Amino acid sequence: MKGKLSLGAKIVQRGGVKKIFKQLFRVGEREKLLKASQCHLSTTAGPIAGLLFISTEKVAFCSDRSLTFSSPNEGFIRAPYKVVIPIKKIKRVEESENVNKPKQKYIEIVTIDHFDFWFMGFVNYDKAFKFLRQAINISNQ
Repeated sequence: MKGKLSLGAKIVQRGGVKKIFKQLFRVGEREKLLKASQCHLSTTAGPIAGLLFISTEKVAFCSDRSLTFSSPNEGFIRAPYKVVIPIKKIKRVEESENVNKPKQKYIEIVTIDHFDFWFMGFVNYDKAFKFLRQAINISNQ
């Protein structure tokens, strides 16, 4: 709960989710942010908490906290973990749930170049999935 409160404070301090989206990612002139959702991105190192942004052009994720990465020149650097998936590169979106715990729902995004991304732990799973479907439908028109 404390993490959600501190994220809410960060959002307010930075001027809202639209402003954060524009600060974190390159945003096209006609691009519109449809939804921002707190969730976790599943990685081989474990889930990473952050914000998932769904726009008319992309699905983008940025971690709540900076992670430490090794750098060939600088030893170690700290940076947020970011993922950007252009809507036009999405092959399919799948809903999934844990059979033992049906309240644990997941969204899998598979790209045309065979990468897959798993998002989980949504505050409002149904809304996030709805806006993701909407973004894909807008892109296909």
